[in-house]
Amino acid sequence: MATRYWIVSLPVQSPGATASSLWSRLQDSISRHSFDTPLYRFNVPDLRVGTLDSLLALSDDLVKSNVFVEGVSHKIRRQIEDLERAGGVESGTLTVDGVPVDTYLTRFVWDEGKYPTMSPLKEIVGSIQSQVAKIEDDMKVRAAEYNNVRSQLSAINRKQSGSLAVRDLSNLVKPEDMITSEHLVTLLAIVPKYSQKDWLSSYETLDTFVVPRSSKKLYEDNEYALYTVTLFAKVVDNFKVRAREKGFQVRDFEYSPEAQESRKQEMEKLLQDQEAMRTTLLQWCYASYSEVFSSWMHFCAVRVFVESILRYGLPPSFLSAVLAPSTKSEKKVRSILEELCGNAHSLYWKSEDDVGIAGLGGETEAHPYVSFTINFV
Repeated sequence: MATRYWIVSLPVQSPGATASSLWSRLQDSISRHSFDTPLYRFNVPDLRVGTLDSLLALSDDLVKSNVFVEGVSHKIRRQIEDLERAGGVESGTLTVDGVPVDTYLTRFVWDEGKYPTMSPLKEIVGSIQSQVAKIEDDMKVRAAEYNNVRSQLSAINRKQSGSLAVRDLSNLVKPEDMITSEHLVTLLAIVPKYSQKDWLSSYETLDTFVVPRSSKKLYEDNEYALYTVTLFAKVVDNFKVRAREKGFQVRDFEYSPEAQESRKQEMEKLLQDQEAMRTTLLQWCYASYSEVFSSWMHFCAVRVFVESILRYGLPPSFLSAVLAPSTKSEKKVRSILEELCGNAHSLYWKSEDDVGIAGLGGETEAHPYVSFTINFV
């Protein structure tokens, strides 16, 4: 599937010519000179023209609005890719109204029920803009809720997998590792990895009330080792000060099976919530992408109609088409389209150094015919 398409319109101006005869000429030229370029008719309905002033004003808005609608389409697509990746799901083919996106574009049919052709163009464009803006706002809220749960999980994971100096120690300590009685208490010391010999040879001397041979290593990471040490409760504060002076950190820790179970349940609930929200958001994104892409193609049809009238005049008489040339075929296809425009248009749109003049709408590509590019990604 191509991811980049041209939507173009050519003027039907030769005496006795029709859009159908021009379409036949275009098909013939492409098949003879650029046979590998997919070519499709882009069906633009007879929309309500209005006044020339209204078309000029609308033309300025169309370019900015197109950037917005296209941008929302890409945002939803990226969100879908992120959600599929997070769920380990292989990316599928995105669809619009039940067909692949490229098929929807190349077989585009105007939705008269949603956008009546007799409505003013400004009203149609405004309807598309408000609909897409509402979807974007909805996506921001839904994505924020999902990302909030992800952030909570990330924070918990950091606590459980970070450095021993800062991480949660509850899943590293077993009940039998801790002694708590009326007089004795077990502390947890964080010892630099390369100072373990120093710790083992000195911890008993940090205070006279340390229980001999009571230190046991529970865990070790890339930077630190986790040791227990048992001593009399009355000298805890003094031991902490002496340990800190030697570069050992005593972590505040109280073993609580209830608190550990509560944290485990919280983690499981967050994981369940994250997966449920990911699935719901993904389904919403699939439906919303279809809606936004459909709106975007209707918007493109309006844009072709408006810019063709401003370029070629009234009454509307033009052929619109969709092409997907390869990079190596672009120059040849451009020359075919230019030739079918007629010399008058081609000469007007060329300056002395053969550089195109800016097109209507500020962002329309500089060619003697209406042309703009659609990027799916």
